[in-house]
Parts: sequence; structure tokens; C-alpha cells
Amino acid sequence: MTSQPIPDMWNQQFIDDPYPAYRQLLAHDGPIYHEGVWLYAHYTDVQAALRHAGLGTTQLDVDAELVAQYGLEPIINARRHMMLFTNPPDHTRLRGLVSRAFTPRAVDRMRGTIEQLVMQLVDDIDAGNIDLISRFAYPLPVTVIATMLGVPTDDLDRFRRWSQPIAAFIAGSTDTESDVWLRASDAAKEMAEYFVVESRRRRDNPGEDLLTALSQAEEGDDQLSTDELVANAILLLVAGHETTTNLIGNGMLALLQHPHQLAHLRQHPALLGNAVEELLRYDSPVQYTERVALHDLTIGDHRIAAGATVQLFLGAANRDPQRYPDPDTLDVQRTDVRHLAFAHGAHFCLGAPLARLEARIAIGALLDRLPQLALADEPLAWRSNFALRGLRRLPLAIGQQQ
Repeated sequence: MTSQPIPDMWNQQFIDDPYPAYRQLLAHDGPIYHEGVWLYAHYTDVQAALRHAGLGTTQLDVDAELVAQYGLEPIINARRHMMLFTNPPDHTRLRGLVSRAFTPRAVDRMRGTIEQLVMQLVDDIDAGNIDLISRFAYPLPVTVIATMLGVPTDDLDRFRRWSQPIAAFIAGSTDTESDVWLRASDAAKEMAEYFVVESRRRRDNPGEDLLTALSQAEEGDDQLSTDELVANAILLLVAGHETTTNLIGNGMLALLQHPHQLAHLRQHPALLGNAVEELLRYDSPVQYTERVALHDLTIGDHRIAAGATVQLFLGAANRDPQRYPDPDTLDVQRTDVRHLAFAHGAHFCLGAPLARLEARIAIGALLDRLPQLALADEPLAWRSNFALRGLRRLPLAIGQQQ
């Protein structure tokens, strides 16, 4: 099979604005085969691939000598035990154990905490210029997931220092690969030590928190090992705030760049739930994921050989004109917004209900309490991350609160 041409990607220009490249991918009738890799961009293709049992997640193939030489064992070990990077039957087992500690009831219990925290953060915003990411979009979800895990808010600065290199390692970055790996491994080592101590405390003094639930999670005679507990606590903390920070930041940017949509949403706050779904579709916090063929398989009309890599562009699928009319138009009244921002199938995001709840409360409060809200006259800077799309800063001009 011959390779097909693809747009220039995997650079900072693509990270800053991936949508022109997506339009080129979507101009092809189906998936693209390029240099031994399958690229999926269309909604139906991506959805089918995400739910196909023959496509699994990948583990890093890192030379053991390289791991030992650079001290990468902590991050490699953590990644190996994260349910995000495991396949059945291990994934089924891990997800079953973790999901018992991450129930809709546990999420709903956080509603009052989220509302209170949002009001506090908004109250602390004064008139003038601010960075919405550091002042609001980051502290909200990291405080929420830390509260759910039961760790002190005094440790939030450490979590941010740890989580950013781990997210860059997990999701890909334009930074030098060795630098990312070293920073991520140092962070994983410190984070693992932290969660080992905290989980032991929960076993001796159980509470109503998620870390206690993970420590106690069991199914029959099975329970999480220490490595599994630590790795998935790290995953929940990193994924639990990185993606929601991006959802709030990307969502507010999109609304401010479409003032008519913002005004309509202010006039019709009942649309907020639908608007969050449209914001997830329009500029997805997670843009990309990757699978490997576990055996020879067929998806649609295409035969995929065992071991082949399949790249799935969620951000492109959510802008597919075959699925959505006027896909590059933000429309908070759009109907049937069944996006793939939280993936699909066995790896559908466990934290989706929490992210939706936080975004509805957060964006609703910002629009209600800050009527004089505008983009500041500063250039936007996107984080150097291929899979997780988010702003480094979102400079805003803030008027008087209501």
C-alpha cells in the first residue's frame, strides 16, 4: 500500500492552530495511510476505532539501559500501571476497581464545594487585567480533584509542579524528548512517594475521600496493588485538572471570540449545558489519542495489520462536516452535539461528569458575575502539547462585578 500525503504537523504551528491541518485530513474520503501509520480524522471512523476491541493502547518501547541510565523507572512504571495505557483484561479490572471509587454520587457530592469555590475565585477577581488560567481555570479543577482525593490544599503548588511535566510526557510535547522524560520521571518519583504515604494514612484512618476509596477498592479477592493505586492516583490528579482547565480556558476563549454567542448565552442561561457540549466539540481539551492493532483486523473497508499504529484525531472528528453542519461555526444552540472529546468505548473518560459539572458552574458564574469581560490586547500562547490543547495564559480585561 502506498503512502498518502499529509499536512505538516507535530510542530508548534500545528499546536497553535490545528484546524487548517484537520481540514486537509478531512478532505480525504476516509482514513489516510502514511509511512506505516493509519490516520483517522472522520467522526464515524474515529468512533468506530475507539470502540473496536482489536485496537489497544500502547506501552512505550524504551530500552532498559536507557531507562536505567537516565533514571526513568518512576515514570515508566507509573505509565505501565495507569488504566489509560492498559488493555483488557488488565484495563477492565483496573477500571472496574477505580470506577467504584469515582461514582456519580461522589461527583454530585462535590456540587456544593464546586459552587462555593467558584464564587470565592470570582469574588477575588478585581477590575483590570488578569490571566484567567492562573487565577481561575487552573485553581478550580485542581482544588476540586485534590479535595476529592483528600489531600491538603496546601500541596496544590506541588501538584502543579508535578503534573505539568507528567502531562507533557503522557500527551506529547514539542520540547526536547529527553528533557520531558527526565522532568516527568523526577515528578513521578516525588508524586509516588507522596501518594504512598497518603494511602497508608487512609488505611489507618479511612475517610470519605477518593484516596481512601482507592485504598479500599476491591472486587472479590482482588484489589489495587500499591503500584496501581499510586499510578492511578497520579492519573486522576493530572487528568482531573489538566483537561478541565483546558475546557474552561478554551471555552471562555471561544465565547469571547464569538460575542454574539456569548450574549445569547447570557440572555438564555438555560442553554448552558448544551453550550458546554458545543464548546467541547468546537475546541476539544483532548485533541488526539493513539491505538495499536492487537491483531490483524478490519475497520470499514480497510485492513489493518497487527502491530500497526492508528492515530485518532478527536479534534478533527469533532469538526467533521459529514457529521456537523458548519463545523467551524460555534453555535451554543446546536442540537445533537455527540462529540468525541471524552473519547468513546472502553476508554471513555471516567471524569466526564465531573468536568461537565465544573464547566457549567464555572462558565455560568463568569458570564453572570463579570458582565464587562473581554480579551486583553495580548497574543495568545498555547502549551506545547500535542494531545492536550490548552492555553498557557488567557489575558482578560475585567470590568466591575455584578
